[in-house]
Amino acid sequence: MKQEILEQLQQDRAEKRPVVLATFLKTGEQRLLYLYGKKGLKDIDPRIGEAARAALLEDKARTVETEQGPLFLNVFNPPLRLILVGAVHIAQALVPMAQLTGYDVAVIDPRSAFGSPERFPGVTLSNDWPDEAMAQMKPDLRTAVVTLTHDPKIDDPALMSALKSDVFYIGALGSKKTHASRLERLTAAGFGPDDFARIHGPVGLSIGAKSPAEIAISILAQMTAALRQPVPATVTATA
Repeated sequence: MKQEILEQLQQDRAEKRPVVLATFLKTGEQRLLYLYGKKGLKDIDPRIGEAARAALLEDKARTVETEQGPLFLNVFNPPLRLILVGAVHIAQALVPMAQLTGYDVAVIDPRSAFGSPERFPGVTLSNDWPDEAMAQMKPDLRTAVVTLTHDPKIDDPALMSALKSDVFYIGALGSKKTHASRLERLTAAGFGPDDFARIHGPVGLSIGAKSPAEIAISILAQMTAALRQPVPATVTATA
């Protein structure tokens, strides 16, 4: 591996940027392929781009056949993370479900009586205000953020922080009426339609969920769809 590729890989990993290392097995030539947010050369075969995209989404290396021979695609994805804002009953159900599916989970709630180790054992907890907590957690392309408190003083700062980041999923608990009021407040704060399109509100798939556990299932299912079936993006490459 060339020194510049190794150094770029290390930088990508430090900055939690998803990347695929493509290696032509016959020649040893290597390139870094990016699915999100990084400018690069656009001279890549679309079939290779689609294969790289699929490998990133599945978190699984693969070999594809090309005119230059077999190409090995090795995936370097940051860890999946879920940031829950609101240490409520839905969060208590969602935490173990998300952990089983591979997420590192953090719970934010400035109300220490709710966000306590007794209620959330073994989970990263923060009793800071959401904007402060999320500034420290630095959500990225492999992070989902879900607000659950119904309290604008807590949920709104978290949503604003999420919208300013590259998180792949944003969900907000509440009725359609509550969500409409939420969007009015976000509009007043300077956000617009493109931002609102990123928010799943009311959160979760429409499966008729009633109990906290059922609502948690609907949220995790919607998160999974957003992770595994995102809007198609252009794959770029470095030389």
